[in-house]
Amino acid sequence: MGGASSYIAMLCIAGFLGATWTASKVSKVLGISDIVLVITTGVLLGPDIIGLISKEYTVCSQARHHDCDVPDLEYKVANGMPLGEHLGKIQHMGLCNPEDYHHEEHAVHSNATDHGNGSHQSGHDSGDHGDHSEHSTATEHAEHSEDHSGGAHDDTASGDHGDSHHSDHAQSHEDSHDHAGSHRRLSGGGGNYASYEECLVKSCKSEISHECQLTPDVFTLIGHAGVALMIFESGMHFDFEKAKIVGAKACLVAVLGTITPLVAGAILTMILGYGFFPQGISAGTALAPTSVGIALRLLGEAGVLQENFGQAIITAAFVDDILSLVLFNILFSLGGEFDFVQVVVNPVVGIALMLIAMYAAMAFWPKFINGWLLPKVPVKEGAKVPQTDEVLFLLMIVLLLTYATITYFLGTHLWGCFIAGMSFACLAPPHHAHHVWVKQTKRVTSWMIRIFFACTVAFAIPVGKLLSIEAFWKGAIMGAIPCILTKVCCAPFMGDAKWVIGWAMVGRAEFAYLIAQMAAAADMLSQDMFSVVIWALLWATIFAPFVFRYVLNKYVRAQGLADREPNPGYGEDQDGYSISEPSERGDLASDQEYKSKMEELKVAPVPVETPAPAGKGSEARCCAFSRSVV
Repeated sequence: MGGASSYIAMLCIAGFLGATWTASKVSKVLGISDIVLVITTGVLLGPDIIGLISKEYTVCSQARHHDCDVPDLEYKVANGMPLGEHLGKIQHMGLCNPEDYHHEEHAVHSNATDHGNGSHQSGHDSGDHGDHSEHSTATEHAEHSEDHSGGAHDDTASGDHGDSHHSDHAQSHEDSHDHAGSHRRLSGGGGNYASYEECLVKSCKSEISHECQLTPDVFTLIGHAGVALMIFESGMHFDFEKAKIVGAKACLVAVLGTITPLVAGAILTMILGYGFFPQGISAGTALAPTSVGIALRLLGEAGVLQENFGQAIITAAFVDDILSLVLFNILFSLGGEFDFVQVVVNPVVGIALMLIAMYAAMAFWPKFINGWLLPKVPVKEGAKVPQTDEVLFLLMIVLLLTYATITYFLGTHLWGCFIAGMSFACLAPPHHAHHVWVKQTKRVTSWMIRIFFACTVAFAIPVGKLLSIEAFWKGAIMGAIPCILTKVCCAPFMGDAKWVIGWAMVGRAEFAYLIAQMAAAADMLSQDMFSVVIWALLWATIFAPFVFRYVLNKYVRAQGLADREPNPGYGEDQDGYSISEPSERGDLASDQEYKSKMEELKVAPVPVETPAPAGKGSEARCCAFSRSVV
């Protein structure tokens, strides 16, 4: 008989992935977004319920091997005893200074003594406290620190002991925090601690969270990589010609559709009893992004994608994504103490880089790729994959890594992924660059996104809190108002199409869940609030496709557009994740066919003044738009 084997673990993972694939197919048959069923499958089969996936595969190495909860912590600190490897490391890093809490502890002890003896002697000195003082202080701290996960300190914790005593406590509290400002880093994006011990524990957990973001577990790493690839693909669909037509109004829709969920989400978070920062801002930012995939597919099926309202929807959704990326960048720049460079300078530099990259996408890359690079690639007869496609794919990878690396140092690599994708939006023939990308990455990306929802999101959900009545009703309110209503009402100036455009902006997908998951991992969302945000996103994910389809069909009939043929080249792929499927016109069988297509475009160029026929003149249209905006 053989020794220990990993066969059972492999079998469990295979069964888990098979279940998520089945959930996707069932969702497609039902005509709904598979996000809900895939997340549900991940939660049910994950380590917290059925346990098909072992806990070791869902937690990063640092979280498994480092423990911030040390027994008898107050006693060990008071007596100078070792706190263990990791907590001891935090103690010696200087993140928490015992002197910051000296005056506060004295005030708490005084109030506790007054409670026990019925009178307070103002002449107490520090030598009279004794062991009872130490015990009383520790007890007060233990009771007082239970409500500090959000980082807010309650000055009234000591009780009502008379105006003078409360005033002394408040003053000592204020002095200690003024003194603390230069000595300690605030965990989870900001917060005050009731005691030195709480500061140690919270700083320890924040440090582990930071390490886990740098080196996450394998499922989280795969899921984040999938989102990056999807955002790159999304950028390839940015249509500069449509942006020129619908322009200002679509941008205004995007601004309202991004800002109003942010503001409403932050306000409602405060009403529900959580702080404005980081909880409220994190929740609002997670509710802001719109999913362009659902709207793109349904508009294409109805054959109205080229109508002005269809172009306004798609342009607004893409601009919404850009604004959400900016918010995402700013949010995680605010993860610690205020840093002018990270919070102000880096986003400004990122926006400038994006504008330069957009101009290059319209005026430089089409000429460089179509006019110089690809014509120099030698023809290889009978090749299964044209060499021109191989060169184009290699250039995509290079630009993706280049832009992502640059914007990583500006705040987030996802911004660079979208910019890199836009660089290929104006190439000729239309959709061919997207076809090359999808042909090479479709299966991998589909599985990565599936793993993102089933593992990265599902495993991060605190099941006990998610299934609580409190999380359910709070999530329903958060979903109804900041998540859905703000998007529905973001286009009041768009005439009869305002409700169609509004409901098109309601859909949520990968990016919204990613922000929520990363905010929770960075301790900027508590487990309670994370569960509320997940419920809100699920409500939008469930209802948006059905309501948007109904409103769209009603509007199409009212406008006499019901007899339109579906737009070619748009819709989900068979796995349900690709934003658009390349049309057969863009599927070139060989290098020679590609060169013939390019010669055809050169012989019969599309006049700038007239709209280009479908399938031709992509470069001419983009160059015309670049001249109009410069």
